[in-house]
Amino acid sequence: MADAYFRPQSVLSEVYAADKAAQDKVPSSTINEAAPKFAQASRQDLADGLLREAEIIENFLPPLLSDTDIDEALRQAIAALPAEAQPQKSRGQIFKNFYQRIDRSTVDTSLVKQRADALLTQN
Repeated sequence: MADAYFRPQSVLSEVYAADKAAQDKVPSSTINEAAPKFAQASRQDLADGLLREAEIIENFLPPLLSDTDIDEALRQAIAALPAEAQPQKSRGQIFKNFYQRIDRSTVDTSLVKQRADALLTQN
């Protein structure tokens, strides 16, 4: 009778809804940070499993661009602005130009924003 009140589909749908609603992405380094904690807790089996999983996932992911590559692409995006445009007020256009050249999956978007801010404050 207790099973009548437990509905796995309901729980699963709530998990899916929460996952879709979440704005934060899990950093890729989280798996690598969790493995040593499992090892410290005497759960080497879980640590090994996480490390194997991370290795498999990394084989499918494209490598991220370096800071210098991001800076160069941002400089090109800034240079592509019309002469009368003010770079500080044209962030949207800068990012549009940037992502027309660079695939979003090859960069950390928060790093791109940080590097853009740094470049714009230099000018």
